Amino acid sequence: MAEKNLILTQQQVKQLTKRIAYEVVEQNFKEKEIVLAGIYDKGYAFAKLLQKELKAISAMEVVLVKVTLDKLAPSQSEVSLDTEVNSLKNKVIVVVDDVLNTGRTVAYALKPFLNIKVKQIQTAFVVDRGYHSFPISADYVGLALATTLKEHIEVVLDKKEMGVYIS
Repeated sequence: MAEKNLILTQQQVKQLTKRIAYEVVEQNFKEKEIVLAGIYDKGYAFAKLLQKELKAISAMEVVLVKVTLDKLAPSQSEVSLDTEVNSLKNKVIVVVDDVLNTGRTVAYALKPFLNIKVKQIQTAFVVDRGYHSFPISADYVGLALATTLKEHIEVVLDKKEMGVYIS
């Protein structure tokens, strides 16, 4: 197994989360409410961190939604939300995940939001690797990182440990 190298410390992950929160507020300052749709599991964990930062710096209401799908077979899996999809009408949705690689997971995670009229869909990631095969771009990104196809990025967002590793 390849050796893991730390590329972002816990402090750096917290700083980039705060920076992204400020960017979200700046881009959506007219909104009273925003929806963070975190792709389970690491995207949802990052969305929770982002929600905490947004609540600390803004009066806007931040709704957290869990998006669940099979990341290994997203085209064949059902995409589910832990809330009623109609409650998201006319809202700004920020789809959140840990790493943007090909964009496949995010593209399929958008399915429930395409069936209702939303105000806007934005995306936020801890790391953008830049190998996009799908027309997905990062509106908010903590770190854009050029990697080889063989390298693996691991985002750890546990309460005990937080960081980004490359192997």
